[in-house]
Amino acid sequence: MAGAEAIRAVMRGEVRGVGFRDATVRLARELAVMGWVRHGEDGTVQVHAEGDPTAVGQLMGYLGQGPPGARVAGVETEQVAVEGHEQFAIRGASAGVFVVQEHAATAHHFDLRLEVGGVMRSWAVPKGLSLDPAVKRFAVEVPDHDVEHNTFEGTLGGGGVIVWDRGTYEQGGRVAWPEALDRGHAVFVLRGEKLRGGFALQRTRPGAKAQWLLIKRRDADARPGSDIVAERPDSVLSGRTLGEILNDA
Repeated sequence: MAGAEAIRAVMRGEVRGVGFRDATVRLARELAVMGWVRHGEDGTVQVHAEGDPTAVGQLMGYLGQGPPGARVAGVETEQVAVEGHEQFAIRGASAGVFVVQEHAATAHHFDLRLEVGGVMRSWAVPKGLSLDPAVKRFAVEVPDHDVEHNTFEGTLGGGGVIVWDRGTYEQGGRVAWPEALDRGHAVFVLRGEKLRGGFALQRTRPGAKAQWLLIKRRDADARPGSDIVAERPDSVLSGRTLGEILNDA
């Protein structure tokens, strides 16, 4: 994004319950500014805005006043790195739980599961997830699983399973879920013990076993050159590795 700038802002005062997030999203999209807005745990409203400096400046000017009903007591801003967001969206509202299970079966792989509509939408990722934005992981869509399966760990059909990571996630993008998945491009934010930050799923081949690419977004949680699968092979439930589970079977 040549010539773009990025700014983080924190608004304090009477800024909650007055439609601050929705108003910020509307204006940011009118200005073609990318980024996100979310509620902070300390009662603040937080914004990451990037794009044309003039447009970002206009948005920052609005944040000092906010929508009708808001009383902004102060705005803290800092210039940060451009992260390359594709759209402006609300963050911080959990869409449900996610889990990544490492599975030794006919072929070793990792299962990414996202809670959507009461079930776990699932993708088999042979090499596991990555925090490196330069790495594109191949993923195959597999049948939905029950939420109750999320905590399973142990031997299974001659193989084994560990809960490699788990947490909550936020849906992103302009298109609501599950429509975004049906269209073949879904953006989301993971809040796990190992995996954090923005990711995108892009379908490359439709069908019964649809093929996707899973990509880490370039944000503050990205770790270029890292290999989180090799660095942290242990289960977040038991602390054991998949190899240890299989050896004890």
